[in-house]
This record gives sequence, C-alpha cells and structure tokens, in this order.
Amino acid sequence: MTLPDGTSTDGTPSDHPFSDLADFTALPRVSGLTLSPDGARLVTTVATLKDDATGHVTALWEVDPAGERPARRLTRGLEGEAGAAFAADGTLYFTSMRPAPGGEEKTSTLWALPERGEARAVLSRPFGISSIHCAAAADAVVLGAPRLRGARTEAEHAALAKTRTDAGVDAILHSGYPVRYWDHDLGPAAPELFVLADGPDPDAAAENGQDDDGAPAAEAVSSATPTRAGALPGDPEQHLRHLTGFERSHAFGVDVQVAPDGSFALVGASRATARGDLREWIARVDLATGEQTVLAEEPGVDLGVGPISHDGTRAVVVRSPHTTPTDAPDPRLHLMDTATGELTPLAHDWDRWGHAVAWLPDDSAVIALADEDGAAPVFRIDADTGEVTRVTAEAEAWADVVVSPDGTTLYGVRSSWLFPPEVARIDLATGRAEPLPNPAERPRIPGVLERIETRAEDGTRVAGWLVLPEGEAPDAGHPLLLWIHGGPLGSWNAWSWRWCPWIMAARGYAVVLPDPALSTGYGRDVIQRGWGRWGAEPYTDILALTDAAEARDDVDSSRTAAMGGSFGGYMANWVAGHTDRFRAIVTHASLWALDGFGPTTDAAFYWGREMSEEMMLANSPHRFVEDIVTPMLVIHGDKDYRVPIGEGLRLWTELLAKSGLPAAEDGSTVHRFLYYPHENHWILAPQHARLWYEVVLGFLAEHVLGEDAPGLPAVLGLSAPQG
Repeated sequence: MTLPDGTSTDGTPSDHPFSDLADFTALPRVSGLTLSPDGARLVTTVATLKDDATGHVTALWEVDPAGERPARRLTRGLEGEAGAAFAADGTLYFTSMRPAPGGEEKTSTLWALPERGEARAVLSRPFGISSIHCAAAADAVVLGAPRLRGARTEAEHAALAKTRTDAGVDAILHSGYPVRYWDHDLGPAAPELFVLADGPDPDAAAENGQDDDGAPAAEAVSSATPTRAGALPGDPEQHLRHLTGFERSHAFGVDVQVAPDGSFALVGASRATARGDLREWIARVDLATGEQTVLAEEPGVDLGVGPISHDGTRAVVVRSPHTTPTDAPDPRLHLMDTATGELTPLAHDWDRWGHAVAWLPDDSAVIALADEDGAAPVFRIDADTGEVTRVTAEAEAWADVVVSPDGTTLYGVRSSWLFPPEVARIDLATGRAEPLPNPAERPRIPGVLERIETRAEDGTRVAGWLVLPEGEAPDAGHPLLLWIHGGPLGSWNAWSWRWCPWIMAARGYAVVLPDPALSTGYGRDVIQRGWGRWGAEPYTDILALTDAAEARDDVDSSRTAAMGGSFGGYMANWVAGHTDRFRAIVTHASLWALDGFGPTTDAAFYWGREMSEEMMLANSPHRFVEDIVTPMLVIHGDKDYRVPIGEGLRLWTELLAKSGLPAAEDGSTVHRFLYYPHENHWILAPQHARLWYEVVLGFLAEHVLGEDAPGLPAVLGLSAPQG
C-alpha cells in the first residue's frame, strides 16, 4: 500500500515514478516531430529536468524511422532548442536561447545543423525568431519573427529595441484589440514573416551609407544594424528579407504553409473588425517578389489555412462561421484553389472536427486528425470523393503526423492515458502502429484503465474513462475523484502532465474522467446540446457518469471529491453551489463571475459571441455562493490572462464572506487559496507543479479520507522542515 505522501507502508521502493513526485516531474517529455525530405531522419524534441529541478531544458533527438538504431541526441545547449524543421537539402534548422558565439544577449537565435557537420548560428536579432517553415522540395526557408511596429527595416528594429532597453521602458501603447494572449502581453512588436536570403542585407548596407553596389548612399537612415550571430570565416552570409505587409491585427500571430516548390506561401492572419471582434482570413504571398493577394475572406467567418498539395494547386482550409449565443461552432473542411481562392467542400458528411496535417505524395488523399470517442485517431480523406477512413484503431491520441516520401508510412507522436507521448510509426495500408526506439522508455502504470458510459436523463450517451489503482480494492471500495476537463470544447483523450490521474491512483484513489456535453469527438449535436447551457447538460452529464462510477463495488461512493481547471474549474464551482455530495472541491484557474470574466479575458471577442446577458445570468457560479457547504481549495496564477486573477480573487473573497462555510470570527476557514504570483493558466515550473500536487493531496487526505490535516510543505513557509 502507498501512503498519501507517496511512501510505501512496508518501506519497499516503488517500481514506477508516480508514488514520488520528484520522480514524476523528472520524467522526460517528448513532443514535436519533423521528417527529412528523403525520409531517412526523424527529429523530435525532449524536455528534461534542469539540474536544480526548477525548470525543463529541451534538446533535439534523432529517431530512426526504420526502428533499427537507438535514438541519439543531436543538441546539448544549456538553454535548450526548439522549432526544428528540415530544409530541402537536409539541413536541420532550429532555434535556441543559447547566445551565439561571440554574443551576449539571450534571444531565440536561428541555428542550422547540416546533414554532415557541426551546428552553426545563422542569425540573431532582438525579439528572436519565433517559427521556421521550410519548402519540401526547394531552397526556401520562411521565418516568423516579431518586429517593432515602428521599424521599416531590421536595422531600424534593432535601433528601436536598443532605445527601449537603454531607457528601461517596457510600456506598450495599443490602438486595437487584443492586448494579451494566454500568458504574455502582445506588442510592441508584431508578428512578421521573412525569407532567409543569401548575401548581405541590402537595407543594412543602404542605412550604413552604401547603395546596393557598394557606393556611398545619398543619405544614411541609421547606423544601427542587426547582429549576425556566430559568423565564422567561410560561413555563407544570410539575412532576413521582409515578406509580409498586408493589413492585419497583430493579434495572435500568423499561420504559414509553404508550397512544396517554394514559390509561394499561404498565410492565415486576423483582421480587427467593429466592436473589438476579429476574423481570420487567408492570403497568398509570392516568396520571390513579395506580391500579396487576399484569397479568402468572409464577414462572420474564420478561415484556417492547412497543408498545400504537392502540385501546389490546392490547400486544405477549415471554414468556421462565427458562433452566436444559440449556434455552436461548426468548422468544416474545404479544398481551396490556391490561385483563385475558390472553396470546395471536403467530407461535409463527417461529423467530426477534422484537422488536416498532410497530403499523400500523389495528392490523392489528405491525412487528418480528429477527436473521436475518447481518442484522437488518424484519418485518411479521399480528396475527390471526401470518403473518410479511420487509419488507427486503438484509443490513442496522435499529433505531429508526417508522411514518408513513398506514402506507405506515417510517423507521429502518440499518447494515451496508459503512456506519455512517444514517437511511433503507422503502416498506412493496415493501420498497424508500433513505437520506434524512443529517447525515453514508457513508465510502468500503477493501475488499470477502463472505458465507462451511461445514459443522461434525455437518453444521450455519456462516456469517459475510469482509472483504478492496481491490486484488490478495499472492502469499502476506492475513494473517488471526479476530474472535469477544460475547454470547454475538448476531451479526456490524451496523456496529461498537468492532470495525471496515475499520481492519484498510486495513492489509492479511483479517478473518473467524463466527456459531458460540449466535449469533442462525439458529434456536433453533443456540442450544441451544451452550448450556452454550461450549468445544465454539462453539469447533469458529469453527475450521471459519476453516479455510474459510484455504483461499482470497487468504488466508495461516500468518499468522493470533484476537481477541475479552467472550464473544469468553472464546473467545479458550479458543482459546489448545486450539490453537497462531494467531500471536497478543488478549483484551479476557474471562472467564477461570468460578467467579470467575459470582458477581461484575453479573447473577449470569442466568449462574447456565446455569452449573452441571459447566458451569463443563468450560468454564473457566483450567484450560488451562499449554497456552498463543501470545503474548497482555490488555485490561481497571477499571470493567467485566459482566466484573469480577478476571478480567483473574487471567488476567494465571496467564499469567505458569503458561503455556507464562511470564515470564523478569528478569520480561520476550512477553505484554502493556493496562489502563484508568477505562474499562468498552467503551473509550469516543476517545483510549483510538485507543490500543487502536495497541497491538493493534503487537502484531499483531510476532507476525503478523513485523516488528520497533514503537515504543510516547508517551502510554503508555514511549517518547520521535517527530518
């Protein structure tokens, strides 16, 4: 048996990493995948714990597509590497925060690792490089990078950045919306696109007093020039040629798809409209001339750009009409003519939200991913008929899928509740998937996973996952934790490092993971059923599946708790105000008062489409605070821009002043508030994630298991260190 603190009652060491939080946070984390043009090399990114355990550092690893050789590490920068992409000549481009040779500033620097030879720093600039996009069959590399909005050239960008730094100013003057995104402020730089070009920068030459031919310029604009990183004798000189220039909101960045022949790119961007709204549209940009043409734009519709066919004539596009208080999202796949922008429906009878990731080499079909019934499989869509075929059969979630040059094999990163992300190979003909030799081994799972389902009052099927501890259940059954997913448009279908049920299973808890109304992977009707009705069907569906779990002989229905984050935190708050069946509630990064959340979140335009005055009034948890009689643990990060800290602060204040379990005369309370001054919507720092679990487990042990309140972690400064 394992105690709540993760130690074994008989003192024997565990053979899995979920009993010890230090072991869990130290597990390597695989993400991302890129395939070389010849199909001979796969590269993924692996994050490992820093020596001081206060963060993760990433490195690039090569995985053998044939499955014959062990994975090997390619980079060893102390600051980590990311964003890997293969160019047509086999060069692997990536970004790194390590200073370039001879440089001092830590910024996201562009590096290149040739097929044979050592990595070299290509260029460094203020605000760094944010993304890399390479043509599959041509020498064309497109880079995403922020540029200060007052700069016309890279030299002016560097000069303005130095002016801000020297003045110690970080203020931002906005003229539009939005102004922040998830956990960072937008501006003063805007996302731009550049082509990586050979030779010296002609703009820099002119600004330093030379014309393109080397003669003195008539008037020098600025003496400031961007730094070329790590230049060594004999290295080719390269610079950034500015590509974008069309009107758009700086918003959340730009999406890029580069044509395989390197002649053009399709760019997805957003445009501000009246009343602070946004809509997404698609432009075509000629990579040689910079000529730009808006191909597709519709009022009241978002258009998302997907992969371009190998012959360059078609691209997959997702067309999404804007939602309303009564109309749920309805994104649909289309094929777009890349010359005219004409859209043709693709697989419109498919009742899933498809996300295209690649074309087969002969352009006969598109490979797509979509949530489906507790999984996220791989699908094949015939480009002519729209016929959809599920490729992978197992209950797994796939991401970053790429296609071999001969079109017979797919590679991707897959995970499930039974194993963390790993690089795997799929035989396209049979759908058979198998793991490749990965940089990290699968950890042993301390329990079993079952699919459960029930029927809601209106007859709708409600499904989810049930995690059970290993071994025989106690006579009374396992205590049960209800975990409610965020989104709300999402599904419990993939491994989660932030919400890992096996940590709970290792301590004797069963965990139910329901997919209620608003969950993806069950059809559009399931989403419409909960649209604008957050406190209705999503709530009753969750309780219905909880009832089904509690009816089992191996579950103790008298010892249950509810937990959730983001929308799951909203639902935890709603649960707290509408039932006393749970012994404890844990609410993380949660929505509390919808009238306050809507205008202050980072994407108010999106939530405003659903949140009418009537919807907010009917579904806001704060209206039911006086009915809360369950101990609550409130958790929030100050840098959370998706659900601003004001939600957590107001919840805490009203919980103490108005709930059925208010603070005592001396100010003490059964409720708790775990506040992170520097975390955002997620808890990212490993030491903070570990503390999160320690506090949650202690709260549950006290209120669900009925144990004496455990000693608080010494790092909170509220108790003396033990031992």
